[in-house]
Amino acid sequence: MSTPDDGQREDPANGTPDGHVEPDLPFDEEAAWRSIVENYGERPSLGPLSVETTPLEPPPAPPRVDPVELSPFDRSYLDAHDPERTEQADEQDVHHLSDRHEHFVPPLPPPVPRGTPARRMAWVGLFGPPVLMILAVAFGWTFPSALSFALVASFVGGFVFLVATMPRDRDEDGDDGAVV
Repeated sequence: MSTPDDGQREDPANGTPDGHVEPDLPFDEEAAWRSIVENYGERPSLGPLSVETTPLEPPPAPPRVDPVELSPFDRSYLDAHDPERTEQADEQDVHHLSDRHEHFVPPLPPPVPRGTPARRMAWVGLFGPPVLMILAVAFGWTFPSALSFALVASFVGGFVFLVATMPRDRDEDGDDGAVV
């Protein structure tokens, strides 16, 4: 049941009745944003320095404080900027003058263990060949095949020796190692 008007109606899939599709108009992004901003609603007041009001005179400048060159660990810098702390510090200085100069001095660490000559040679065998090979690549040196094999063997041998001679057990004194 088709009516004579059906052929004249516009079909969105086909465009106009003669099959011609109209091009989309370019999207005006500026107009869209303007519309959003204009229809958004009441603008909040941001206080005396908001965009809506213009200040008649500039805000007062903060009081100038002359820079004091002190050690970053000296607490008097903080006290100079806080009058309440200054009063408290004056009272405490009378009682604690000797405490201000006392500080923690850690004990000297124990000497580094020297290790056995075999372990020292293993460390040289572990780090020496890679350094020599890197230098050889950087400077274009070439090693004879026997020397290259000896360098690789000393690297592998040093690693295996150090792993094989590592201590197997730890002290089981119940301490987790943290010292406070």
